[in-house]
Amino acid sequence: MTEDHLSALLGLAEAKKDNKGWHNTAEARHITFYVGHEGGTLTIGRVEAIKRDGDLAVLRTVKGETFVVALKDAFAGHVDAAPKQARKAGFVSG
Repeated sequence: MTEDHLSALLGLAEAKKDNKGWHNTAEARHITFYVGHEGGTLTIGRVEAIKRDGDLAVLRTVKGETFVVALKDAFAGHVDAAPKQARKAGFVSG
């Protein structure tokens, strides 16, 4: 995964960088990373925060799990859709 690819994913997830270097995704926005190496693959879902450490990416999930992957082995990612605002039942007066 290139720096541009990662930046695009962070932008789609509306991630903001905190003072500790973590890019935290917007509320209810999560990233799934697809990683592969020598024929093996790993899918890391519901990532809520990412931090770069040289050629590595540290990924933290909503469950509190932490994964460290080589960024060069990450080949794709997707961002969960933004939650839609639910319609409220009843009448709207204006």
